[in-house]
Amino acid sequence: MTAGSTDDPDSPRCWAVLPAAGIGARMGGELPKQYLQLAGSSLLEHSLGALLACSRIETVAVALHPEDERAASLLILADPRVQLVTGGAQRADSVLAGLEVLLQQAGPGDWVLVHDAARPCLAQQDLERLIAQVTGSGVGGLLAEPITDTVKRVDSHAQVLQTLDRDSLWRAQTPQMFRLRELYDALAHALREGLAVTDEASAMEMAGYPVQLIEGSPRNLKVTRPIDLELAAWYLAADSSAREQ
Repeated sequence: MTAGSTDDPDSPRCWAVLPAAGIGARMGGELPKQYLQLAGSSLLEHSLGALLACSRIETVAVALHPEDERAASLLILADPRVQLVTGGAQRADSVLAGLEVLLQQAGPGDWVLVHDAARPCLAQQDLERLIAQVTGSGVGGLLAEPITDTVKRVDSHAQVLQTLDRDSLWRAQTPQMFRLRELYDALAHALREGLAVTDEASAMEMAGYPVQLIEGSPRNLKVTRPIDLELAAWYLAADSSAREQ
């Protein structure tokens, strides 16, 4: 069986979208955060490599900024399973652009996984567990981490209004995996209506679809601020050491 193939040619296939058109303003500096270097590679290379390492994924549509001049230097983007598309101003626009391209190749029941370019530490066992749970149940879902800290709700002056029940709270991660056509329709509707879409799951929830959580690892962090790079580097170094033993 070759990469991206399945034993049953009639079974639903898996595709992926990696939005990487942002400028990463919260990181500071001029370099978009997906190109920040970590353990010898950029965040984009680490995140994309995790998807390409999964043989279930047919193609990864990588959405880039229209003026991106750095992508040409990344050898991983020349992989035959990578398809480059032009991203949009917002994450949802970039995801939609990737979905549009994949719909031209996919079947009506196929699945798509959307992963953050700034999540470089995705473990293969978590990715495979997500795919197995979603395809086995037929219900879309996402990796997520249960919140263990006490959580406070505050007002605009940072005064505590309420202590929330953390037992029912989870921190959403990616990949998020749904039927390709259903996700496209849900995202397109949300954008037309001007609805706030913070992730793919929120679009599916607003469209009335059930969404399940599959527990992921705390290591699957999103690099948003400079301090996140230190922790991500530690996880990647630990992985490298484990492979060498």
